[in-house]
Amino acid sequence: MTQPHATHATRDADGTPAGQDPQGTTPAHVPPTDLRAALTAELGGAARAWLDQALEEAAGRPGTHGPISLWELRLAEAGRRCGPAHADAARVLILHAARADLEALTRVYHQGTADERRAVLHALPHLVPGPEARPLVEDALRTNDTRLVSAAVGPYSARHLDAHAWRHAVLKCLFTGVSLDHVADLPRRARGDGELARMLGDYADERTAAGRPVPEDLHRVQALIRSGSAPSTPATDDPHGPHGKES
Repeated sequence: MTQPHATHATRDADGTPAGQDPQGTTPAHVPPTDLRAALTAELGGAARAWLDQALEEAAGRPGTHGPISLWELRLAEAGRRCGPAHADAARVLILHAARADLEALTRVYHQGTADERRAVLHALPHLVPGPEARPLVEDALRTNDTRLVSAAVGPYSARHLDAHAWRHAVLKCLFTGVSLDHVADLPRRARGDGELARMLGDYADERTAAGRPVPEDLHRVQALIRSGSAPSTPATDDPHGPHGKES
């Protein structure tokens, strides 16, 4: 569950390296059962009791009830109750317990705080099996909030972004200083992708011409691309890879 450290010196507003999850975990990658066990082991008694109650409430009354559901209020409390180091995981667990559907996730994303939007992005692979939530990912990738960008390039994007959108997501990480360690399934999707290689080459040329350094991550992706044994053109429009399977 340990999240790789970002390789750039850029810092978010909260002082953490750009795009780095301060709790050291990636809730999008961890099955909810395992995520709850790990979080429970780290929380103190009061926070653990609050989380248990919040999850019980969410499971008992999922869906929408009135203008705002009780579990949505718990999302807003998670940072204060569990601490900022564990808030992402707590929010993902609440969303999962509430069985939040696409409508609910979209509402929370657009009406919530940046922290709540990030939790929605982390929850997508656990709650939305198909590509219907792509607009939320695409919205996050249009921002310059590095914490949202890092959450947006998780396993849901690896499964469901088409080749064009995924390539631009990789470039967005390079533009904003988000470590490509956050890009889920990067080796598979980059391997043999000639169009991505061209885009990275153009970006490197622009940086060099402007007298600016080329990010080390860019060279790493170029090496991954070269590791492919076959051209990617026939497969790059399929986000599930050459065999049409999700990873």
